[in-house]
Amino acid sequence: MAAAGSCVARRVEELGDLAQAHIQQLSEAAGEDDHFLIRASAALEKLKLLCGEEKKCSNPSNLLELYTQAILDMTYFEENKLVDEDFPEDSSQKVKELITFLSEPEILVKENNMYPKHCDLLGDELLECLSWRRGALLYMYCHSLTKRREWLTRKSGLLKEYLVDGISYLLQMLNYRCPTQLDEGVSFQDLDTAKLLSEGIFSDIHLLAMMYSGEMCYWGLKHCADQQLENQGVDAGVSGASCTTHREPLDFREVGEKILKKYVSVCEGPLKEQEWNTTNAKQILNFFQHRSNS
Repeated sequence: MAAAGSCVARRVEELGDLAQAHIQQLSEAAGEDDHFLIRASAALEKLKLLCGEEKKCSNPSNLLELYTQAILDMTYFEENKLVDEDFPEDSSQKVKELITFLSEPEILVKENNMYPKHCDLLGDELLECLSWRRGALLYMYCHSLTKRREWLTRKSGLLKEYLVDGISYLLQMLNYRCPTQLDEGVSFQDLDTAKLLSEGIFSDIHLLAMMYSGEMCYWGLKHCADQQLENQGVDAGVSGASCTTHREPLDFREVGEKILKKYVSVCEGPLKEQEWNTTNAKQILNFFQHRSNS
């Protein structure tokens, strides 16, 4: 365990130094202090101190958590800039870079293979957050691309890669935690909450992930139905998703229909008083139905 902790400490310290240098560049380019960059830098400074204390290095979980929190803050700053600028034409490299940063904590744990389940190190919430951030980033990027007719005409195959990767991250996020099993030994005062937990829905973010993935399936079927992924299962693609997931064939209609039917059922069932909008989801389901009948 101590050897594993020392190995993680060395690698995380290296990655932390690279991230700290990147944050310095971002701060200088911004020309002003930013809350997220300041917080990320502080986490990395604390990480540096812990890596210098030999006995602390036997606990890789603490180090990984600090590094992960820093990466989440640093990339959030950059994502906001991309969104504010509506993803300029040359954004693909920056998107790939952000996906790579957000993949590092998970990759590091898997490389060291210290536990049967890597969630023992990072925890379900951080793993969900990393997958959510990658999937949501690709959702926002793809949304921007679908509004550019000329881009779609020339690069629909590339869009399909982004969509498959983004959907994979969102589905991964939804599957980290197992649905709560409702039985006689579990008592709930709120039956609607019990129903949500039994469906594996633990927060509003889970609902957004369902809607986002369903919408991305719609874009895939509408814009990329005839496109094939190049080097499927091998190529990292522009988004680099194969760093953490093995790309498998994805049926946009089947996946989208399943996830959106569940979304509508939950929003009009246990969450009917919360006024979640299902109009777009129903329109997409109607589109899927017409495509399956054509």
